[in-house]
Amino acid sequence: METVLRGVAIYVVLLLIVRLSGRRTLAQMTPFDLVLLLIIAETTQQALLGNDFSITNAFVLIVTLFGIDIGLSYLKKRHTGLSLVIDGTPTILLSHGQPDERALKRARVSVEDVLKAARIQQGLESLHQIKFAVLEASGEISIVPKD
Repeated sequence: METVLRGVAIYVVLLLIVRLSGRRTLAQMTPFDLVLLLIIAETTQQALLGNDFSITNAFVLIVTLFGIDIGLSYLKKRHTGLSLVIDGTPTILLSHGQPDERALKRARVSVEDVLKAARIQQGLESLHQIKFAVLEASGEISIVPKD
């Protein structure tokens, strides 16, 4: 039972940390982020398993973590409010060529990030060509060009 409780606790803590770190963390991984992810994975593994490195304990943890994930997906479908808390909502970063500085700062996204997404997705070269730039819940930036 201790293994299951450890799994639940670590899952909740990691979910909170990832959610609080912002969506851009998930969308754009730098070498620093990769190293941090590897360290977190190793630390998490030690916290999950404790002193019991048996296959049985690992199996119980895997089933627990997948169970939590599946359970949360069902809960998110039934309760949209929970989905908004866990996954977040899209954020409008730019509207009719005008950056929303507050939204950009809160999301830790630069105007250069928006322009990069505009070039890659739509071949746009300036902010004035963008109707909307939206930071999606997945961390990607969607660009809607002006007509």
